[in-house]
Amino acid sequence: MGSLVLLLCSYGLWRLIKRVRQIKRRAKFFKRNGGLLLQQQMTSTNGVVERTKVFTASELEKATDYFSASRILGQGGQGTVYKGMLLDGRVVAVKKSKKVDESQLEEFVNEVVILSQINHRNVVPLLGCCLETEVPLLVYEFITNGPLSQHIHNASGEDLHITWKMRMRIAAESASAISYLHSSSAMPIYHRDIKSSNILLDDKYRAKVSDFGTSRTIMIEQTHLTTCVQGTMGYLDPEYFQSNQFTEKSDVYSFGVVLVELLTSKKPLSPTGRFGGWKSLAMEFLARMENASLFEILDAQMVKEAEEEELVTVANLAMRCLNFKGKLRPSMKEVVTTLEAVSSPNQPSGTQQARPKGPDMVMEISSTSDNSAYLNTFFSENGIDGCYSIAIQPRVHNTL
Repeated sequence: MGSLVLLLCSYGLWRLIKRVRQIKRRAKFFKRNGGLLLQQQMTSTNGVVERTKVFTASELEKATDYFSASRILGQGGQGTVYKGMLLDGRVVAVKKSKKVDESQLEEFVNEVVILSQINHRNVVPLLGCCLETEVPLLVYEFITNGPLSQHIHNASGEDLHITWKMRMRIAAESASAISYLHSSSAMPIYHRDIKSSNILLDDKYRAKVSDFGTSRTIMIEQTHLTTCVQGTMGYLDPEYFQSNQFTEKSDVYSFGVVLVELLTSKKPLSPTGRFGGWKSLAMEFLARMENASLFEILDAQMVKEAEEEELVTVANLAMRCLNFKGKLRPSMKEVVTTLEAVSSPNQPSGTQQARPKGPDMVMEISSTSDNSAYLNTFFSENGIDGCYSIAIQPRVHNTL
């Protein structure tokens, strides 16, 4: 009997020690994963972050089948995204960051804080986070149909064809979300990594802007952020590249690249086949516009589906977004207005902004000569080969 009591006491003590170690371990991870920084942010944002749920490690392990490789939705510079199902039946996307260092902690906490403040139908909702694991976890609503890039660059044709009208609606919805970030949220937000793979499509193929890991809020009176260059090659604003100053017009430039993708179905960068170089879609598009040969680069199916005036309107809008001088680019509000006019089901053939394909269009796009001069200087100074071929890629942070 005495041996049994001693055994039970020993077992109880062992469980207590194990529990204390687990608590200490989780507290260590909480601190290392930015928990204290998140608490500070919660205080400074008047508790707005408290709307997000704090998940336990065991909840998310069960939801993702212990982060099985079969559940991986995508991988990138910041980590891996897994598909999961919570106990209440909700399907979620769990973003598991790579092992964190001091610089990555701020990005993780930043994404939690920013997404907790955003309430827009075209932005992916953040459901919560988990800080008690070795690496931080973010839990998002699962967006059924994946990234826009998957659909417009799908060579196999297995996915649903994204028609011209669908593309324009998706573009208008995405632009609306970015415009909201710039001017309608509690504090202006620069996304800083606008690209077609960060625009997700839900079950009704509505746009949902995602991935705010490198986004930044700014004070109302600020006009730009001075940062180390971050972003994705093919979408980077050349003005930001040279000055390290990111403005809202830098997001506009990146969105202009997305518009060109929608017009052409081409990827933002493609290999040139010589010296390991890369061809920039944005630069090829501007060259085509300047030479009045736009229709040679457009997706043939889009040419069949769209009115010529609509194609020219969107091409002119993309050209304005890609202006090398940020001040001459339109605001996202202007972009939304133009795209909503094109995507409207009641829109007659032709819009007020439309231009004919003939001499008038040539006269308008001839104004890109400033772009051309800037482009040649920019490329020659940065070791970039040809009028739109990138031979040397700078070292930048490519986000998930």
